Amino acid sequence: MGAQAHAVFLEHMSADLAAGGIDLAELVPDDIARMAELTRVHRDARLDSTDVSVIALAERLGATQVATLDHRDNVVRPRHCAALILLP
Repeated sequence: MGAQAHAVFLEHMSADLAAGGIDLAELVPDDIARMAELTRVHRDARLDSTDVSVIALAERLGATQVATLDHRDNVVRPRHCAALILLP
């Protein structure tokens, strides 16, 4: 979507965080192990660390909606749902 769309997305995320409308989650060791597993299993998809971290966190937290501009996250089917709903 380009740098401008990315900047606008981050500005909205910042405002939503400040207003308490979005929660941030930290990676834990099990998430990183799952990220490595996803990277190996889906090596042909060329997922980067950000892609697999979104999936690992969503699985651990039971989240079905994630805020991202990178729609490669829908290449992988998470363990806890049929597919992630990507926002915006």
